[in-house]
Amino acid sequence: MSLSHEDLFVLFALVSAVTALLALAPKLRVPYPILMVIGGLALGFVPGMPEITLPPEVVLVGVLPPLLYSAAFFTSLRDLRANARAIGLLAIGLVGFTTVSVAVVVHEVTGLAWGPAFVLGAIVSPTDPIAATSIAERLGIPRRLVTIIEGESLVNDGTALVAYRFAVAAVVTGHFSVAEAAGSFIWSLVGGVGIGLAVGWVIRQIRRRLDNPPVEITIALMTGYFAYIPAELAGASAVLAVVTAGVYIGWHTPELTTVQTRLQGDAVWEILTFLLNALLFVLIGLQLPAILDSLSGRSVGTLIAYAAAVVATVIVVRLLWVYPAAYIPRWLSPRLRERDPYPPWQAPMLLGWAGMRGAVSLAAALALPLETDAGTAFPARDLIIFLTFAVILGTLVLQGLSLPLVIRWLGLEDDRVVEHEETKARVHAAEAALARIEELAGEDWVRDDTAERLKGLYQFRRGRFASRFHDDDDGEVEERSQRYQQLMRELLDAERQAVVALRGAGGISDEAMRRVLRDLDLEEARLDA
Repeated sequence: MSLSHEDLFVLFALVSAVTALLALAPKLRVPYPILMVIGGLALGFVPGMPEITLPPEVVLVGVLPPLLYSAAFFTSLRDLRANARAIGLLAIGLVGFTTVSVAVVVHEVTGLAWGPAFVLGAIVSPTDPIAATSIAERLGIPRRLVTIIEGESLVNDGTALVAYRFAVAAVVTGHFSVAEAAGSFIWSLVGGVGIGLAVGWVIRQIRRRLDNPPVEITIALMTGYFAYIPAELAGASAVLAVVTAGVYIGWHTPELTTVQTRLQGDAVWEILTFLLNALLFVLIGLQLPAILDSLSGRSVGTLIAYAAAVVATVIVVRLLWVYPAAYIPRWLSPRLRERDPYPPWQAPMLLGWAGMRGAVSLAAALALPLETDAGTAFPARDLIIFLTFAVILGTLVLQGLSLPLVIRWLGLEDDRVVEHEETKARVHAAEAALARIEELAGEDWVRDDTAERLKGLYQFRRGRFASRFHDDDDGEVEERSQRYQQLMRELLDAERQAVVALRGAGGISDEAMRRVLRDLDLEEARLDA
């Protein structure tokens, strides 16, 4: 079946608009998820634009596993352990608090029955980290806050979707058992983590026996599905299974991969996750016209009032939760207070304001069944979808656009923990190389002049990075290094121009040119090390 000229034109216009929005995002200094949602919303109201629906299974099964796996893979296990209490209070405690609070407000304001009200509460309870962390990392806030925001979003998707499953089942079947729900909840958590660990272990055993970058990267791309689908079939938390597998493989990756695999894999993941997230947020914006059409029986003012009430509840409930969660445990435990003192008030405030919602919430709303077991329509399904969209749009635009101002107002400065640890690692690596040179100096294949030259290189590198730990350093070593890097870049540029010119004159093939240019690019990237 071929596409019509009109369909091809619409597709071309949509792709062009998405590309333009992505190009505009850095120039406007607006996080791309926010611009994608607003742009998609504007595109949805363009005359002649066909109705575009987002099948929930595309997100929940097709798109969510690789995104979750990628986020978990690049998350530090050490940081997750160090902040487990804070992440748990947000990802489990706050999810429950938000679910109940939204249900109460929606029941009182809209008259929605308790079952559908709890469904909505579970849908809008998980946060989306993309916009918050992209802003936070660009403006430079303490690394611990970024870790908590990312860790919370990894876990709260799982807990929220478990609550969502129970609430939907109660509405569809007409009954709810606390004992059954408690047992299912425990199995969801334990089973999800267990399946994730099992899948991670199997993938680890397979990849450690491979030395083929394309195959290894393909397996990595599929690992999220390998964890998600079995967990879903077993009735466990598929989200927690993917997250667990991602963290496990991420921890063991250095022993499983070669340099080439890591370089190619990092590039593939960066591009894939960027494109998937951009696509999801544009599609979120495109949903609104169809959602509004389904609610034509209600006045615009009424819908706005409902949306404002739910958005305000989601924001206020989070702000009310973060301060007790941060201070009460320390107040109750002197040992905890001694090990981890009270944070400044600005830290909980930033965590409270970084509660944006995203694609997972919309996918859960769209996945609601059309009918109950009794054959009647699922109550208030269209209203739940609309209010979910309102929460996503409201939190992304209101909190996302104001987050830079909030960060500056709070005066939170980057503690440069990552830079400090990076410098420590580089000094340690240089010292290991110097020790190895001493061990190999007596080997027949190691020339004395080569060993001395390399020893001088690593001694300079060690001194350069060690100088960053001294506040009284005059910067002479760093300045020498920067001048050397500038000279090397000039020489590498000359090499590139010569190779390209040789290709242009027909002296070498494109393949030969690309191989040499890749080596020159890697050599330039190495200059900062």
